[in-house]
Amino acid sequence: MNRGKRYQDLSKLIDRTVQYEPADAIDLVQKTAKAKFDETIEMHIRLGVDSRHADQQVRGAVVLPHGTGRTKRVLVFAKGPKADEAREAGADFVGAEDMVDKIRNENWFDYDVVVATPDMMGVVGRLGRVLGPKGLMPNPKSGTVTMDLTRAIAEIKAGKIEYRLDKSNIIHCPLGKASFGQDKLAENFKVLMDAIIRAKPAASKGQYLRSVTITATMGPGIKINTARIS
Repeated sequence: MNRGKRYQDLSKLIDRTVQYEPADAIDLVQKTAKAKFDETIEMHIRLGVDSRHADQQVRGAVVLPHGTGRTKRVLVFAKGPKADEAREAGADFVGAEDMVDKIRNENWFDYDVVVATPDMMGVVGRLGRVLGPKGLMPNPKSGTVTMDLTRAIAEIKAGKIEYRLDKSNIIHCPLGKASFGQDKLAENFKVLMDAIIRAKPAASKGQYLRSVTITATMGPGIKINTARIS
């Protein structure tokens, strides 16, 4: 892949043969975030598991202490008092069958997270083929199927992110914005990595953390020394 001059110049800051200490990698990734907008710092974590096996799935959610720098729009499927609770808690959109029709008929995706009460999952299930591929299907493991809508919405707005394996056994997560600074990014990094380490499946054998890479939206990847992550 041909890269532009800007990318090539930024790549010169990085020694591709080195796995950096986490603090050094975070400092370096900020130096590569030179776009005219506030770049997102992203994490890409390759795990030594096989996502094809149910007992080796890694999926969950964690609240980053400093958020991601982006306020998420929340769609809630609920009825009656629970719908009222969702609105009072700050949900951006609340509904039931009407939302199913809107998503189906209008190809509507102006939201980032979908939450549902357990009794609504029969309704939400009709959208499995639509929401599933986009990673938007509510799931108890990520806390998005719950009766405690107030807490769920508050955590999402505060910076809760979901992590899950893709087909290549890699987890992709936002860590924050370049403008956060070293300390806030480091705290988010520790909380995220601690959560993923705790989520290690019992069936996982051998090296669990195969590689950890940090990158700015428009910058090159920086490899982190996994032996220094605990």
